[in-house]
Amino acid sequence: MLAFLLHFLFVLGCALVRGANMNTVEKPARMFFAVSSLAAVLAARPSRRMLWWGVIGGAMAALPFVAWQRIGLGIERPGGLINAITFGDLALLLALLAVTAAIDMKNDPRHARLAALGALAGLAASLLTGSRGGWIALGVAALLFLRHARVLGSRSVRVLLAAGAAVVLAAWFVPASGMQGRFQDGVNDVRGWFEDGTVFTNVGTRLELWKGATMLIAEHPLLGRDFVACRERLAEFARDGRLDPVVLPLPHLHNDALQELATGGVLGFALWAAILAAPLSFFLRELRGGVDKPQAALALAGILVVTSYVSFGLTEVIFWSMKGSLFYALMVFVLMGFCLNAKEKIG
Repeated sequence: MLAFLLHFLFVLGCALVRGANMNTVEKPARMFFAVSSLAAVLAARPSRRMLWWGVIGGAMAALPFVAWQRIGLGIERPGGLINAITFGDLALLLALLAVTAAIDMKNDPRHARLAALGALAGLAASLLTGSRGGWIALGVAALLFLRHARVLGSRSVRVLLAAGAAVVLAAWFVPASGMQGRFQDGVNDVRGWFEDGTVFTNVGTRLELWKGATMLIAEHPLLGRDFVACRERLAEFARDGRLDPVVLPLPHLHNDALQELATGGVLGFALWAAILAAPLSFFLRELRGGVDKPQAALALAGILVVTSYVSFGLTEVIFWSMKGSLFYALMVFVLMGFCLNAKEKIG
């Protein structure tokens, strides 16, 4: 709670001192006030199956929506009603959370099977968006499941994980999915930027933008500058020939850490990193404290939320979106509440 509060107060202080638009304060403020969801869970003590059914339902709803856009409307990068990258990332996270739901409900085969369907639907929805940022999160999640294999606990959950791997492999080898092609495009884009300075590609534009971000950070390393001023400075870099102007229309720096360093400096980055590190520390402690206890699946879900957002933020500013920011804060606080309730029951 203190991490979210300090992050909010820092952004508020920067906005007041810089005379910036107060809209920049809305996201950190809402994220801090999302602590009310923790209080609600602690006070009402709902069954955690309410959470799991929400996760499963969200994952299942994502698939027909983007499938209709991709197949029926012919949209190459469908994203529901939001950005395709954000939609793909959140659909993937819902799929991973549905896996933890299956783990938690492993003693109820019928419900566990529904959770498995939700997990596969969310994974398929993410693949249909063509979002590549989620692939890193998927790899991290696989390592987490292997590392904490004791929480899997049943053959059906292991079958689910194997089925998920099969879906990913099928998407990789089926040309129509575009997955293998987008991977190769990414490799070619990186090679083109380093060898020929090619910026007119998705990855090349990001690399050029990150070069501009490092230039911004070097000028104001401690407290950064308002993002409007950042954009103006990037335009100056472009006029001076130090940066390709192709990056100027982009709304953000396409990397969460660079965005925070540019706009908040080292201090702002540290406070932002705390809203990731503090919940991660909490959930890791809960999982280490008893993988055979009721909070194990909840703690694993919390770890997946944090590590997935870190992964998403490597190639995207996932916290740029209000939906993405609130999903993170609400899931962190809700999962904390359920973990604390579970500990009290066994205490």
